[in-house]
Amino acid sequence: MTDRGTERTEGSGRLLAVSDLHVSHAENRRIVEDMKPENDGDWLIVAGDIGELTTDIEWALTLLRDRFAEVVWAPGNHELWTHPSDPVQLRGQARYDHLVAFCRTLGVHTPEDPYPVWRGAGGPVTVAPLFLLYDYTFRAPGLTQEQALARAYDAGVVCSDEFLLHPDPFPSREAWCRARVGATEERLAACDPEIPLVLVNHFPLVREPTSVLWFPEFAQWCGTELTADWHRRFRTAAAVYGHLHIPRDTTYDGVPFMEVSLGYPREWSRRGLPRTLLRPVLQEEARG
Repeated sequence: MTDRGTERTEGSGRLLAVSDLHVSHAENRRIVEDMKPENDGDWLIVAGDIGELTTDIEWALTLLRDRFAEVVWAPGNHELWTHPSDPVQLRGQARYDHLVAFCRTLGVHTPEDPYPVWRGAGGPVTVAPLFLLYDYTFRAPGLTQEQALARAYDAGVVCSDEFLLHPDPFPSREAWCRARVGATEERLAACDPEIPLVLVNHFPLVREPTSVLWFPEFAQWCGTELTADWHRRFRTAAAVYGHLHIPRDTTYDGVPFMEVSLGYPREWSRRGLPRTLLRPVLQEEARG
């Protein structure tokens, strides 16, 4: 394992974030090839969905780790797919463990490692990458999980996770989610309360961001209500997420929530790439 430390002394650099790189698309791969820090001390948070194939995930993380002072990774649903063309056919927990092990060879921080502390501009903050999944509770009010899934199938709005993201050895994705939420909650509760947290999860921790989805049936694959109060219970400086492919900043209970996705070429080509693709996470950095 490459050991480049879990803390950084004050100095130049920014805490940056991006997600949903989807490097299987040639246009996105070229964008990632051009990603470079502005300062030697820049950290990069990658909030999931680098790609579906282990070869693509490894390529992107290796490139970014070579360029940035530190890289912090939280998995998205696409990384957890067992795609028929992937040379690694591991499923569920075993696939996740495989990705964590690879990250450790690079020194990339994962949800299974000690949370790194950023001590640059806007710090100190503890950067907490999370792996929580979803449990179908972001569904329409009054519907059971079975009814919500049936409505999604009828509408033709079904996440590919239903076919490619296997929960082994858990009986279901929602059971895996509940296990991850419980374990993560304990870790966050044990963090130093004097140092604010940057919570990094592929899915939004609250359901409000899903209200702008074009297809509301998709919301049930976007998070869990079990985390709805985490930004209030834990001292949170910012919450970083992706998955929705709707890059924007919102605020809930005084806490900034940042959706930092690149998304698919068909999406960003319509609206144009953001002026700042690698988003500064802390207010002091944004002003700088």
